Amino acid sequence: MEKTVYIRLRHRVQVYPDDCITVSMIAQIVAEEKLRDMIGELEVHQVQPSDKNIVVIDVMRVLSAVHKTDPDIDVQAVGPAQAIVEIVYQKKTYSPVLFALVWLLLFVGAALAIMNFHEDVSMQLVHKRLYTIITGETSEHPLLLQIPYSIGLGLGMILFFNHLFKKRINEEPSPLEVEMFNYQLDMDMYVSMKENKESTKKIDDN
Repeated sequence: MEKTVYIRLRHRVQVYPDDCITVSMIAQIVAEEKLRDMIGELEVHQVQPSDKNIVVIDVMRVLSAVHKTDPDIDVQAVGPAQAIVEIVYQKKTYSPVLFALVWLLLFVGAALAIMNFHEDVSMQLVHKRLYTIITGETSEHPLLLQIPYSIGLGLGMILFFNHLFKKRINEEPSPLEVEMFNYQLDMDMYVSMKENKESTKKIDDN
């Protein structure tokens, strides 16, 4: 009697070095309990140092492993055709001095970018002109406008990035998170095509 199993590969999975990658680690399995447990324990790949950071598991390797165990199993693959396996090595600890230097570099760079933008658009002259229009007086340092503008600039950046330190203001993703998400999708697509040797075939390949 034919046994039907539904398999959906996960998009991205994290493993440790020397881990044995099984079907249950990289895929969701829908079948009878005993059959699901049996298929979930099947080995698909053994992580090796030559794999470096990324391994792409094609759905055909999963189907092949299942059919080697039991040819009568009807495997229905749904969803993505590859699973990207990220090998997570032990993270290096960074010194507080290095953290402070990087933070200072980013802070000075952001401050210079804002100041250069304001200089390009003559923001100081605009403030002076607005101060003269509102008050009828002339001032070289219209703090009445510059102080609220500076505070509003900082609050605007917080609202734009939708984060206050590690706390998210609301559930809506920020433009930066959307761009990072699109970048990650492009990277995953590139890795799926580049690292998956089964997706390409050259003339000299047998």
